[in-house]
This record gives sequence, structure tokens and C-alpha cells, in this order.
Amino acid sequence: MRREAEVMGEAPIRLVQFTRSFHIGGTEVQVLELLRGLPSNYRLQVSVLQDAGPLVGTLRQLGFTPEEFPLNGSLMRLNTGKQILRLARWFRHNRVELVHVHDFYSTMLVVPAAKIAGTKVIVGRLDLAHWHGPARREVHAQFTRMADHVVANAEAIRRMLVEEEGVPADRVSVIHNGLDLPRFDARARQGLQGPVPDTGGAPVVLHVANMNHPVKRQEDLLMALATLRQEGQPLHAFLVGDGPRRPELERRAAELGVADIAHFLGHRADVPALYSRATMGVLCSSAEGMSNAVMEGMAAGLPMVVTAVGGNTDLITDGERGLVVRPERPAEMVQAFRRLLAEPDKAREMGAAAREFVRRELSLERMVQRHDALYQHVLRPTQ
Repeated sequence: MRREAEVMGEAPIRLVQFTRSFHIGGTEVQVLELLRGLPSNYRLQVSVLQDAGPLVGTLRQLGFTPEEFPLNGSLMRLNTGKQILRLARWFRHNRVELVHVHDFYSTMLVVPAAKIAGTKVIVGRLDLAHWHGPARREVHAQFTRMADHVVANAEAIRRMLVEEEGVPADRVSVIHNGLDLPRFDARARQGLQGPVPDTGGAPVVLHVANMNHPVKRQEDLLMALATLRQEGQPLHAFLVGDGPRRPELERRAAELGVADIAHFLGHRADVPALYSRATMGVLCSSAEGMSNAVMEGMAAGLPMVVTAVGGNTDLITDGERGLVVRPERPAEMVQAFRRLLAEPDKAREMGAAAREFVRRELSLERMVQRHDALYQHVLRPTQ
């Protein structure tokens, strides 16, 4: 546990951040930013289901050694109950006042353990539960309703929680993700850390997303590229990300005749520098939470083309900070690309507005301050 000085004579708040692991992902990055930014009136501890992932090194550099509560497979095993009881004892032993849990699997352990221990619990809901089946969605909803408070990172998620899952509106807060703009700019200045294809000066659209789930809809981008090629419009795409769907997507690119302009770059650690090489960004998901990829494209000053799902419309106002299209409509994506290419001055204006929105509304400081205020409210509602 990181020990902090007491502030203004009050005992520090004993707060646990609980997440599944520290593999690379938007949730894990946001947890690290909270750990960096929360003020000194907290005694912070980190717990995980699995002490693994490339970001564990960063976590330890910040002074945290995570406490592990492994599931060891299915939630339906006897081990789950054992870990719930062990976690409840750990909460009591460490006199934990509040725990903020950030993902589905961790929620299944943390909420019942917190109730047993008498610890306040905040559940983070960071997507539209689009990857759950009906039974899992109902269980997640039940555990969410048991929480003392719920944090969504997009207005669409808040609406789902209140209107579909029955969480009282006064127990849901929307706190957008935060982005450290100076650090992002510094990473961009470091330059590329790997090769990029030579596009011969042609415009480039950048897409950053995993290739694990069909919901990311990279195939719609490939179809849009094929249409533009047929029209004689040169546009290359850099597809950043990896996963089991990559071979299927590469085959689809070949079938559409765009394998030479759809460049699969795999996982990259130099995304800010890649954005600086692009003309525009795109996210064509059919469901989405609050996309860090869109935020990073905006931070790079690019006009973003996004689908009208989830948190995308919290970030992009059509015609102001980018363009918004309906999901699974490659023809609309073509029109958006065509417009940005035909109106470069307007595209630059949208990109500048997008960066200013990140600076003003999505700063890391704002995200941390709003979490701090929420933690104080949940623990001391009368103050």
C-alpha cells in the first residue's frame, strides 16, 4: 500500500482500484492515470484478478504491488466463492473504505466481497455490454444495481444503465476518460518506432482497434477503400491492432482488391507518431464505449470519421470536430472520406476543433478531479 501524508488533520481515504489485469487497454491506462493523479489524501492499493500484463512494470514504477485474487477459469467454480471471502477479509484487514472496480469479471468478485465487508463500492461501466449474452448481461446488471454508485464514461452508457438496467439515475455519474495531452505530444515527437509503408504521398486514414471482436467492423473500412479505388480516389489505410480476426480481414482485403492500400501494422507503441502521418482517423465500430483511439486522433488534430454509437457522439459533433456516420454503412463512410479529401481547409478546421475539445474537456486533470469529487461524495455524502 502506498502511504500518503494525512491532509488537514483527516485520516487518508483508504481506496482500492480493482481491475482484471494490466494488459494494454483503455481501462488499464485510465486506472494508471488515476493512480498517478489522485491527491495525497488517499491511501491507495491496487488489486487484480491476474498479476500480469505489460503495464505491470509501470504500475510497480508508481510504487504499487498489486494484490492478486485469481479466478483460475470459470466464475462457476468453487474458487470464486473462496476468493470472494478472501477478498472480504482483505478489505476488513486493510480497513478499506471504498473500492472502485473497473470490469465485468472483477465486479463479480468485488461487489459481494464489499457487501460482506461493509466496504463502499463503485462499479465502472465502460461499454454497452455488447459482448455479453443475455444471461451475463442480467447478472452484470444485478451486481451493478447493488453498488453504492456507478461510473459510466459516456452518456449512451448512462442511458442504458438507467433505462434498460434499472439503476437509479441519482446513482450514476458520467466521467469521460482523460488524456494527458503533453505526454501524448511528447510521444508524437519521439517519432516512429517501426516501419510504415510508402504510400507515395497519397492520403492516409488511420484505424486503431483490436481485431478480436466483429464489433470493430474493420471490413467496412475495407469496403469503403474499394469503392474509393473504383472512383479513382487514392486513399491508403493503416490498420493498427491485432487479434484472431486479422487473417480473415487480410483475406477480405485481398478479395476486395485493396491489399496493397490496406496496410495491417499489428500492435504499435507509437500510435501518436502514426497519427501525425495520417490525413484523418476513423472508427467504424457497431458498438463502442468511450474510445481512447478516437480521443488520441482528436489530440493529434485530425478530423475523425466515427459511427453514431456509444461514446463516439460524446466526442464528435458531426461537421464540427469530424463526421458521424451510421454503423455498418460503408457507403456513408465513403461520403465522409470524400468530403474530407475534397475540403482540406474544412478538414483542418475540424481537426483543430477536435484538439481544442480534448484540451478543454478531456484533460487528465479534469478526469482525476471528477473522480476525486465522486469518491468524496460517496464516502461523505453530507459534506
